[in-house]
Amino acid sequence: MLSFLVWFPVLGAIVLTLSPVKIESKTCRNIAMVFSGILMIATIILGWQFNPQLLKMQFSEDITWLEYLGLNYQLGVDGLSLPLLFLNSLLTFIALYSSNTDIERPRFYYSLMLLLNAGVTGAFLAQDLLLFFLFYEVEIIPLYFLIAIWGGQKRSYAAMKFLLYTAVSGILVLASFLGLVWLSGAHSFAYESLRSNGLPLNTQILLLVALLIGLAIKIPIFPFHTWLPDAHVEASTPVSILLAGVLLKLGTYGLIRFGVGLFLDAWATLTPYLAAIAAISALYGASCAIAQKDMKKVVAYSSISHMAYVLLAAAASTRLSIIAAIVQMVTHGLISAMLFFLVGLVYQKTGSRDVDYLRGLLNPQKGLPITGSLMILAAMASAGIPGLAGFIAEFLVFRSSFAIFPIQTLLCLIASGLTAVYFLLMINRVFFGRLTPELAHIPRIYWWERLPSLTLAILILFLGIQPNWLVRWSEPQAGLLLLGKSEISANTINSSQDIVR
Repeated sequence: MLSFLVWFPVLGAIVLTLSPVKIESKTCRNIAMVFSGILMIATIILGWQFNPQLLKMQFSEDITWLEYLGLNYQLGVDGLSLPLLFLNSLLTFIALYSSNTDIERPRFYYSLMLLLNAGVTGAFLAQDLLLFFLFYEVEIIPLYFLIAIWGGQKRSYAAMKFLLYTAVSGILVLASFLGLVWLSGAHSFAYESLRSNGLPLNTQILLLVALLIGLAIKIPIFPFHTWLPDAHVEASTPVSILLAGVLLKLGTYGLIRFGVGLFLDAWATLTPYLAAIAAISALYGASCAIAQKDMKKVVAYSSISHMAYVLLAAAASTRLSIIAAIVQMVTHGLISAMLFFLVGLVYQKTGSRDVDYLRGLLNPQKGLPITGSLMILAAMASAGIPGLAGFIAEFLVFRSSFAIFPIQTLLCLIASGLTAVYFLLMINRVFFGRLTPELAHIPRIYWWERLPSLTLAILILFLGIQPNWLVRWSEPQAGLLLLGKSEISANTINSSQDIVR
């Protein structure tokens, strides 16, 4: 089952690329959506068969690959990775659906989108450190071409900047993994066998710092963030959806899976510094978002701020905070995807993202009233309004972190308050007021064009009302991760569900 999730999109990419018949752009999109739809159904079946109370990797696959390198093909899924698999499958389908039907070089474009899905899925499922690194690097290639070929005017600059930053990220991650295996005397890169590595604290700290910097570039965390706004501004809307919704989560997932899971003692030593960095990054991202004139840059900098909450929760290193980190990752993926989709829709119909140019788009007759209403809903969710998914995620983060890092948590709370400021400024300028004459003839938006945002809005509302549907997957595994053992009794895990009911 897990290999199917990894390699089926690769098959789709091969079918699109090697088909001897000339295929129109719309047909290419439909073929890619069929493959993506099957993957989404398979992920749902996987979730249906998954047992949250079983405290071990499920559906595991272990095949000896390159024995002399200690590299094995090991896949597994648990409560930390399963919610992110759902997110990846859903947002890939939405990104394909929202792609232009007349895009140039459609075979190459949709093949890259499917390969991107395969790389991310493989990284979430890999239970071998070197295998994780391979998938972690594979996703860079399709994303680079997606920005460099189908991006905006400065696409070459943005794509090259992304490539250089993420290449450094991969080098640091690989160096940390190689150092861990070499210094611990292990014979393989298997994740479980390396959890009890027995390394001295100073050695663990050195390896962890390298890993943290590498993953901080991917998240991104200040001051390693500068590639992200450029990449978002130049990327097309579907690519921005995947970049913010899924790809950034590889960094935060790596923090939890490998930072906490492999270096628990060193992690405990560095957590005060990590919490301080999270607070600085959250405030910096929020402050920069306030100053932006491009709607896409506002959402991009908001991602920097909100991803810092995941680092804060991971730094707290409690059972509830690990659950909070997973919930924050998933809800941020849904909310940021909705925001980028709606910004792309506004740009498609008006030809601009400039908040100083756009005015009065909530006009019920000549404007974009439904799109504006959905944008307000997404902004409210990002700002943590009760009843929406963003609220429960931020509540769990701050609730679990305050007792351990009160000052850093209060600073992140200020950043959360600034979320309402920069989104209100953007919405007030773009959607309220009198519609300018230049925008008096906006093309009509049909219901199928809004369908992805409506789907995301329903999920955001549902998870805001019933967060336990998301929490229950990760709760048992969070306790296992922090105990640092391969087996624990289910009785040792205290329920966190009462907090979110």
